[in-house]
Amino acid sequence: MPASSSISQLVVATPPVMPEAGKHTLVCVFLRGGADTMNIVVPYADDHYYSARPTLSVKRPGTSTDASIRLDDHYAFHPVMKPLEAAFKEGRLGMVQGVGTDSTSGSHFECQDQMEHGDSEKAHPTGGGWLGRFLRSRTGDNAASPLSAVAIGTKLPESLRGAPSVSVLEHLDDIAIKTPSGDPAAVTGALRRMYGADVTLLGQRGQQTLDLFNRMSTLHGQPYTPANEAVYPKHAFGDGLRELARLIKAGVGLEVACVDLNGWDTHFLQGTTVGGHAANAKVLAEGLAAFEIDLKSERDRYTVMITTEFGRRIYENASAGTDHGRGFTFMALGDKVKGGRILGSWPIGVMDETNPLGPGGVNIQYDFRDVFAEVLSGAMGTVEGSKIFPGAGLASVGLMA
Repeated sequence: MPASSSISQLVVATPPVMPEAGKHTLVCVFLRGGADTMNIVVPYADDHYYSARPTLSVKRPGTSTDASIRLDDHYAFHPVMKPLEAAFKEGRLGMVQGVGTDSTSGSHFECQDQMEHGDSEKAHPTGGGWLGRFLRSRTGDNAASPLSAVAIGTKLPESLRGAPSVSVLEHLDDIAIKTPSGDPAAVTGALRRMYGADVTLLGQRGQQTLDLFNRMSTLHGQPYTPANEAVYPKHAFGDGLRELARLIKAGVGLEVACVDLNGWDTHFLQGTTVGGHAANAKVLAEGLAAFEIDLKSERDRYTVMITTEFGRRIYENASAGTDHGRGFTFMALGDKVKGGRILGSWPIGVMDETNPLGPGGVNIQYDFRDVFAEVLSGAMGTVEGSKIFPGAGLASVGLMA
């Protein structure tokens, strides 16, 4: 099927899906590099946090103009997270403390791989990605849209491995048949005649893909103006969220979308309210807030989950940075989230000498699979979690309505 070379993956197979595919979209944001969520959701009530981070801690609420923003009696937002304060207070943004994998490797690759496959280090590896398994589990009478699953970028994420239909793209203009003349009508007509005479599954999929190109052609060349004066950050992450908002509005059957925000491996010169970590957190907050504002009239149509592969250690290192830890703060955004709360008690024994990575990592209270499964079910309807996360106990977390 001719298509833009900018689409690095367009895999169409036999996909049983729900008749109402695209009614709700799960957007998965991955903070790659091991985000220091302790300096995003600040445990300001714990004096140990300040003694362990003499130069990297974020100031207590109300102490200065660059102080943290109080969320409750124990936690506060980093000041650059201000754009998401309203979502938390209005109950659309919720968090879970102490989430993680059972991997003790400290490896970015291994922990990301385990999380995206939905595996346990102690169990036999599960085939494919957890989102791929979810999409394959869908049943119904309608065929999958070629855009039922989308990854923003140039690479297929492991979480979508095994999905019946996946598109990897950077911009919606990539979804087009490109011809030297700039007018694809002749090529489209020939393809329709060819696929129209083919009564096999290939012919059906060909017609569906041509229908998609035709539908998306109405968006090409049209300057997109976000609704409600939403302003996305000038960053690849902001661009990706803007494209996802367009897809959700276009009603193309989008069920799952993945977008990354890289650059969280802050071993050196991490900074507090300025520096690389703060800059990344600012992009995250501004991007998600713009997405919320842009889709204000359609907030019942999406849920966003924000994860990382592991957190950082509670204490700063000799290079004014933080090293690899264990548990992190997971976040979810949307009308189906029981927000305005930070679940999980503040970890006890964070300096436990028995930690395989050394003292200082936040203890894990929640298996990431429990959290992922609850968000998936809460966002997308009844899901048979044992098929998505085989072997996991899947205890209740209380994050979703």
